[in-house]
Amino acid sequence: MLILGIESSCDETAAAVLDEKGTIRANVVNSQIAVHEKFGGVVPEIASRHHLKNILPVVNRSLADAGAGLGDIGLVAATRGPGLVGALLVGYSFARALAFGRNIPFVGVDHLKAHLLSVFLGPEPHPRFPFTALLVSGGHTALFLVRSPVESSLLGTTVDDAAGEAFDKVAKILGLGYPGGPVISREAEKGDPAAIAFPRPLADSGDFNFSFSGLKTAVITEFGKMGGKVNRADFCASFQEAVADVLSAKAVRAAGEHGGRLVAAGGVAANPRLREKLAQECFHAGIELFLPPLSLCTDNGAMIAHAGLHLFRTEGETPPDADVYSRSSFKAD
Repeated sequence: MLILGIESSCDETAAAVLDEKGTIRANVVNSQIAVHEKFGGVVPEIASRHHLKNILPVVNRSLADAGAGLGDIGLVAATRGPGLVGALLVGYSFARALAFGRNIPFVGVDHLKAHLLSVFLGPEPHPRFPFTALLVSGGHTALFLVRSPVESSLLGTTVDDAAGEAFDKVAKILGLGYPGGPVISREAEKGDPAAIAFPRPLADSGDFNFSFSGLKTAVITEFGKMGGKVNRADFCASFQEAVADVLSAKAVRAAGEHGGRLVAAGGVAANPRLREKLAQECFHAGIELFLPPLSLCTDNGAMIAHAGLHLFRTEGETPPDADVYSRSSFKAD
């Protein structure tokens, strides 16, 4: 049996084909970065319209790349939430209609849970359950305890902004463009991470929550004090180091308290400095670290297909009256 996974929670229209062993037969992602970069961020209405335009060609290409037809698909999975409702509805409605029309089982997948399992689509070794997972992206920054492919609980989350959103905001302040993560990372390679003493919010809070609003304010204040005449490389390196310090410290401490295994997932988990910092901190703490390939950190259909297969085996099909949702259903223990 092959599984078709469809993702449209934000600004990537993605579709993938997997087999039951988790082997990726095809993984197609159509990015809208070029569409949204002039606005400095994702415009929901525009994103939805581009999903409508791209969904059929992306699905057709994924099937062609996999050398498969609809008759080979035994399960259709699509992102149900969280995300932009208009964008979600495009992929979810398309997938549900396709499954209904072809009489194929359908499951709606939680986007965050799919990210948590993305590491299993990469090369071995894979983590044993339970493990701690740091999910860090443009819209989410949180720590989870993942007990099984279908059972996860929230250990802590951001009380305000996500780390990825902070990267985008700082890049905009510095005139570096969108998305902020990759451009700040490239600029930071040339800078001194100790040049500016930016704060490490909630670093010593004793819990597993995060906060990046105050760090953004500190960046704006420092930028203003310098009259906008900053060394961009030093500025980016110092900001990036502050984010990586907080994320790695809390993630490693959480992993130490919950089994000694850590996974990092989400778009910001592709950041080279964060990956390096996590590796260093895990080594010193005796924590096993597992990182997905860079191509599986950002939103993709393969992780939706993979999570969808586990969900289908455990709970069966998603009820026909189930709708999409914009916010995560995770609650802290």
